[in-house]
Amino acid sequence: MAAFKLAFDDAGSGPALLLLHPFPFDKTFWAGVAPAFVNGGLRVIAPDLRGFGASQTNNASWSLLDQAEDVAVLLDQLSVPEAHVLGLSMGGYVALALAALQPQRLLSLVLAHTKATADTDQAKAGRAQAIKTVQTRGVDVFADGMLEKLLAPQATPEVRTRARALMNQPASTVVAALQALRDRPDRQAELSRIDVPALALTGAEDGISTPEENRALAGQLPNAQLEIISGAGHLSPWEAPDAFASTVLRFVHQALK
Repeated sequence: MAAFKLAFDDAGSGPALLLLHPFPFDKTFWAGVAPAFVNGGLRVIAPDLRGFGASQTNNASWSLLDQAEDVAVLLDQLSVPEAHVLGLSMGGYVALALAALQPQRLLSLVLAHTKATADTDQAKAGRAQAIKTVQTRGVDVFADGMLEKLLAPQATPEVRTRARALMNQPASTVVAALQALRDRPDRQAELSRIDVPALALTGAEDGISTPEENRALAGQLPNAQLEIISGAGHLSPWEAPDAFASTVLRFVHQALK
């Protein structure tokens, strides 16, 4: 499948940091932490993945590998041969696909709130139910139900309101993403070949990508650290932006040495 042209933000100068957003958000997800990365001496590139935000789509189905190919083409267009890659949740799956597709692209890898395993049968059944909800009751009903799973119980009303406002993606994109997430491959066997510095990062109260799963993920990578952000659920850049930004910056600066 041919790559799609992606909308993107590109700010700052220095080593490139590629930010790959979670589902069902877009590049505006990073607004609370991107300035800290720019101020930390990085060139921050944040695309809208295919179908999300302002990026193109033809409403056809796609895979996470397709998304990785889109990102690789974008980096070529921007004359960025290599980058520090940070993917969160769905963005982490895309980052792992990019690592398999073009490993030479990676200066380092941050896998935030994500995993290398495929969906379990139970998770696939949940995706099927979610697709049915979007198709029969709409994105709003789906997003309302998903929001509570994403945030820690103590997340502020402001964070809940802002996060929910960013979840309004087209129904066709939401369905295509749910299908791609359901059908993604298990990439655990590939982890031993990712020899760049890596960081597995999650929230202490993340029930989707748990601390235990991230500890196992870090253990499968040859050169990995583990960070667990206290008090955060699945969206730590929103729930604990200062802790998230400082953790990532510290890691990237270590990787540059």
